[in-house]
Amino acid sequence: RSNAKLVAPLGCLISRQKHTLPDLPYDYAALEPHINAEIMQLHHSKHHAAYVNNLNVTEEKYKEALAKGDVTTQVSLQPALKFNGGGHINHSIFWTNLSPNGGGEPKGELMEAIKRDFGSFANFKEKLTAVSVGVQGSGWGWLGYNKEQGRLQIAACANQDTLQGTTGLIPLLGIDVWEHAYYLQYKNVRPDYLKAIWNVINWENVSSRYATCKK
Repeated sequence: RSNAKLVAPLGCLISRQKHTLPDLPYDYAALEPHINAEIMQLHHSKHHAAYVNNLNVTEEKYKEALAKGDVTTQVSLQPALKFNGGGHINHSIFWTNLSPNGGGEPKGELMEAIKRDFGSFANFKEKLTAVSVGVQGSGWGWLGYNKEQGRLQIAACANQDTLQGTTGLIPLLGIDVWEHAYYLQYKNVRPDYLKAIWNVINWENVSSRYATCKK
C-alpha cells in the first residue's frame, strides 16, 4: 500500500469505507534484535487494530448523531475520535518509518536539511532522542517539516495526539514511546529502546516523505 493511503485523512463521515489495519511491509521478526517479534505482533495486531476498530465504531456513532442533529453526542465523541483516529494515523506512519534494512544516516536533500537546521546528524539524533526520552507518560517524538518556515523541527506529542493536528508540522519521522512499543523487551528503560530503534529507521521512507511535503 502507498504511504499516502496509510495516512489518509479520516474523511467524510457520511459516506465512506471503514478504516482498515494496514499490512506491514515486513515480517514481525524482521526488526530483531532491535525490536523483537512479540512486541511487533502485539503492537500491530492488537494495539493498532484496537485503534482502527474503535475509530470505526466511534465514527458510526458520530454519523448517527449527525443525522439526528444531536450536537451533545457529537461533542462527547470528540475525545474518542481524537484518540483512536490519532492512534491509527500515527501508527500508519510509524510502520513505514521502520525497516529491516534501515539504520545509518539519510542521504541527499534530507541530510542537507538536517545539517542546515540542526548543525549535524549527530546533533539531530541527540535532540530527537532527548525529546522522546523526556515525554512524560505516553506519547511520541517527531521530526516534522514546517512548511511556512521551510525548515525541519523536532516536537513531542502526548498520547495519540497527531503532530500536524497539534503543531501544524508535517510528520516525517515518528518514534512511539508508549510502553507497549518496548516494555516486553526493554522493560522501563526507554533510553535503551531509543538507542536501538535508530538501527531500523527507514531513511528512504523519511526522505520520500520530506520530498513530497516540500512540493
